[in-house]
Amino acid sequence: MPAEDVYVYAITRAGVTLPADRGGVGRPPARLRTLARGRVAAVVSDAPPDLRARRRDLLAHQDLLMRLMDDGPVLPMRFGTVAPGPDAVLRQLVTGEAAHLSALERLDGCHEINVKALAAEDRLADVVAEDGTVRRLREAARRRPDYETSLRLGEAVAAALARRAAEAGRRVLRELTPRAREVAAGPEVQGCALNVSFLVERGDSAAFLAEAHRFASDLRGRANLRLAGPLPCYSFVGPEDRAAPVGGG
Repeated sequence: MPAEDVYVYAITRAGVTLPADRGGVGRPPARLRTLARGRVAAVVSDAPPDLRARRRDLLAHQDLLMRLMDDGPVLPMRFGTVAPGPDAVLRQLVTGEAAHLSALERLDGCHEINVKALAAEDRLADVVAEDGTVRRLREAARRRPDYETSLRLGEAVAAALARRAAEAGRRVLRELTPRAREVAAGPEVQGCALNVSFLVERGDSAAFLAEAHRFASDLRGRANLRLAGPLPCYSFVGPEDRAAPVGGG
């Protein structure tokens, strides 16, 4: 990367205090600094020349965001967001100031919590008991095993497992949505019937997670729920709120 490239961690309100005990990505950890224009600022460092998604750098990026969120709202950049020099970041702060301030106000006092629902593939006995098609195909495969019958059985089982997970996911979404300020659908993930993030007020995070864990226990026979959070509010930052990247982002 060119020497002038800057790694962008977040956009904040102007006047943010950087944590003295945190560095940025790279080895040794890059020195953090702010670039400010008007009422907003970007938290940046020099971009490491060999930036990769190493565990230590992923953790450094996210840990810094969580620390910044202790002092106020943050528009988090995805890992790997690099801008072509400080001037590019400053121009973006100027042109996007109103949108950034609006987004910071919207995210103030919130965390993100992600919920995924995956098929409970270890519940074949339950599928056989409740799905007549699977039951008939299983009996046929036992009587006369052949490739076509086995293939149809496998497809029927996969469809039934996906259907059960989707039903569980709809229930989770229906019950948890009123507890969140906003909801954002995530990208499709193979084998995942639900991938959704909730914008939750920090004071409600513990109760939200407790309720989500209760659903995970109640729905274990129909879906495996994976919970992640509290997290920086990645899913609630739009393209207009991001620094101009040359890589990642």
